[in-house]
Amino acid sequence: MSPIHAYLTFDGNAAEAMRFYEKTLGGTMQMMMTVGEAPGTEQMPADAKKRIMHASLAYGDGMLMASDAMPGQAYEGMKGFGVALTLETVVEARRVFDAFAEGGTVSMPFEKTFWVEGFGMVTDRFGTPWLINGGKPLV
Repeated sequence: MSPIHAYLTFDGNAAEAMRFYEKTLGGTMQMMMTVGEAPGTEQMPADAKKRIMHASLAYGDGMLMASDAMPGQAYEGMKGFGVALTLETVVEARRVFDAFAEGGTVSMPFEKTFWVEGFGMVTDRFGTPWLINGGKPLV
């Protein structure tokens, strides 16, 4: 069975967000294509051509994918979900949590829980909600 991967939609800042995730998660960008690089887009407005049509970032056994909403499409932000991330150590989880919290909003501070050594919830500066687990399971 194929794993489930998150696909995020941004409002013109997908490239910046994905490069930040690549650096923070230590992943490898597999692809990042602008609309202007795709065939048949010659007649599109310049602002549309700069937007990301598709990006994919491999990290660990996971894949995070993204694109930008097209100009003229209503963008309502990210809501109604969270990207769950599990890291092997509390130290690594805390580092990622703190990086996402910089310029973002913490909804649950990173701390020990009854199920894992460290857990926290944060929405990063790009609007992506994260649920971060780190360390050994306690149950």
